[in-house]
Amino acid sequence: MKRTISLLLAVLALLGSAAAAEQAVSPLYALAEPYGFRMGAPLSYMQLMDQKYLSILKEHFNSITATNEMKAYSLLDEKATKARGDGMPAMNYWAADQMVQFAMDNGIGVRGHVLVWDAYMTDWFFHEDYSAAKPYADPETIRARTEYYITEVVTHFEQKFPGVVYCWDVVNEAVADSAGEYAPGDPRHLRTLRSGSVNLFQKYMGDDYVSHAFLYAKNAVEALGADIRLYYNDYNAFMPEKAEAIRTLVREVNSFAQDESGEPRKLCDGIGMQGYIGGYGVQEGCLEDGHLEWIRQAIESYAAEGLEVQITEMAVRNFDLTQAERHAAYYADLFRVLMEVNSAEEKPLKAVSIWGLTDTNAPKGNYVYNLNSPYGGLLDLQLQYKQAFYSVEEALRGN
Repeated sequence: MKRTISLLLAVLALLGSAAAAEQAVSPLYALAEPYGFRMGAPLSYMQLMDQKYLSILKEHFNSITATNEMKAYSLLDEKATKARGDGMPAMNYWAADQMVQFAMDNGIGVRGHVLVWDAYMTDWFFHEDYSAAKPYADPETIRARTEYYITEVVTHFEQKFPGVVYCWDVVNEAVADSAGEYAPGDPRHLRTLRSGSVNLFQKYMGDDYVSHAFLYAKNAVEALGADIRLYYNDYNAFMPEKAEAIRTLVREVNSFAQDESGEPRKLCDGIGMQGYIGGYGVQEGCLEDGHLEWIRQAIESYAAEGLEVQITEMAVRNFDLTQAERHAAYYADLFRVLMEVNSAEEKPLKAVSIWGLTDTNAPKGNYVYNLNSPYGGLLDLQLQYKQAFYSVEEALRGN
């Protein structure tokens, strides 16, 4: 009898604990809403087949970013472009449309990522007649193609899915880190090289390609009468030296064009801070408190320029499983910083997108391993909530 009662009490205790845990898990986006920022997550085309992952997105996030499918190298269709006959590029939206359709069906906003990015950009886009056998085209031709591409892409998604794509990363990673990758004395640190590869936009479109891209995007948005915010996006954007170069570049963008009265047109609305925090592939440099202060200072410095901020690809890196408790506490401290910068009436931070949402079993040294880290997720490999998730949730609750 005593054993039966003890077993019953144990079962009741377990049920009570499960109910309490279930009650404690609230949608992260709802908890973040009072602080003025969306909660975002990544989505790849293959993840559209993963119902468990989609359920996590629908429960906790009100913003998604396509990992690759809305980038130019994914949308541009070489064969169809060459067949057009009018000199303008053709796009294939098949995969991207399904992803944005999912977002629309579930009331989730989409970060458009990205219109112009030198990395992995298709070389044929820059050649005469789009043929690698011919010379590179002149800057005027490249500008015309880029303007057409940006206008068509922005227009396509707004007209097919009205109001779903609420912002675009217009240009990605145009500011270089090392002195050998930008012209000496350039305060913008405008990228000329990336790991030895030429920035084709800078070389063949010109040093003002970033400003031109924003002008084309702004014109497209205004022609549509759409409420779409335009962002410059980059990694290490919270590091002081790079943040200063980014601010310099964006000042140039926002003084590039004038309105009918001769006043500067604000072409760039905000900064996307990618938010990879910690060592790249190694534990050294991870979970450092000093980075939290840099993030606070960077957001405030961009806001002082009249710019919004989104953290667009957050990965709080952790390569050491024994540091799980420290990782969870650090994640909570980070969110407290983000909540604090939005505590006043002005709320510069508009979204926080978690890129390293789950742990990864990618092999050591692999790009994904280095970028997101094996133990940096809010969720484990089975998509179960980790201690880090509960810590973030508690921070958003004000605890």
